[in-house]
Amino acid sequence: MVATVQLTSTPAGTITIGPGAPLLLIAGPCVLESADLAREIALEMRAIAARLGVSYVFKASFDKANRTSLSSFRGPGPEKGLRILGRLREEVGVPVVSDIHEPAQAELAADVLDILQIPAFLCRQTDLLVAAARTGKVVNIKKGQFVSPWDMAHAVDKVRGAGSERILLTERGASFGYNNLVVDMRSLPVMRSLGFPVVYDATHSVQLPGGAGSSSGGQREFIPALARAAMAVGIDGLFFEVHPDPDKALCDGPNSLPLAEVEGLLKQVLAVRQAVAGVIDG
Repeated sequence: MVATVQLTSTPAGTITIGPGAPLLLIAGPCVLESADLAREIALEMRAIAARLGVSYVFKASFDKANRTSLSSFRGPGPEKGLRILGRLREEVGVPVVSDIHEPAQAELAADVLDILQIPAFLCRQTDLLVAAARTGKVVNIKKGQFVSPWDMAHAVDKVRGAGSERILLTERGASFGYNNLVVDMRSLPVMRSLGFPVVYDATHSVQLPGGAGSSSGGQREFIPALARAAMAVGIDGLFFEVHPDPDKALCDGPNSLPLAEVEGLLKQVLAVRQAVAGVIDG
C-alpha cells in the first residue's frame, strides 16, 4: 500500500502526492543561472500545469556540488540561491525544491523550500537524511546510480527513524559501465512497494555522466520514450530538467528537455496514465 504525502502551506495550497492524486510535476533548470531565467521557466511551467491539471513544484539547484570539473558552473550558492528561490516562491506562487549537500544546510533550506532533495550520490549519507527528516519538510530521496531499488529501504528507514513519514523516492537511472546509465523499469514498482510515492526523473536518466570529457553528456531524444514507459509501469510524479535553450544551458544541457516540448510530452504521459488508471493501484 502506497501512502499519500502532502505538501502543506505551499503558495498553491495543500498538494497531495500519491495514489488517487493528480500527477506531481517537478521541473526547472538544472541549476539557478539567474533570477530572470528561473522566473521565466516557473511562469511557463505553472501555466502548463494549470492547463493540464497536474501539481507543479519548481526545481533548481542553488549549488551543484557534484559537477565533473572544478571549473564547471555550480550556481549562486546557498545564501543567494535560497534568496532567489524564496522570492520566486512568493512572487510566482509556486512551491520549490532544491538539493542539500550537508546536514548544516537542512535547517537553512527548510526555511524556504517545500521539499528538501537528497542528491543521488548522497542517498546513503545518514547524517544528511536525518537532518532533512528533522526539519519536518517532505524529503525527496534520489536513488543513487550505484544503489539497488530494494536497498532504498535503508534510506527510507533512516528518515522514518528520525521521525518523518513525508518521503518521496526518485529513480534516475543506474550505472551501466562507464559514462552511461540504464533504467530498469522494475525499480519503480520495487521502490513503490516500500510504501511511498515514486517519482521518475526522465532527464537525468538519459545523462551520460562525464561523457563529454569535462562535463556530462546526454541523450535527450530518449526522454519522451522513457517518460511514457515509466508512466505505464506506475509512478506518482515526473521530474524534468527544462530550459528554453538546452544547448546554451550552464549545466546538464544535453539531458535537459526544451521548454517548448514540455506540454506536448505531458499530454502524452497523461494519456498513458489515463489508460492504466485503476491497474497500478488496483
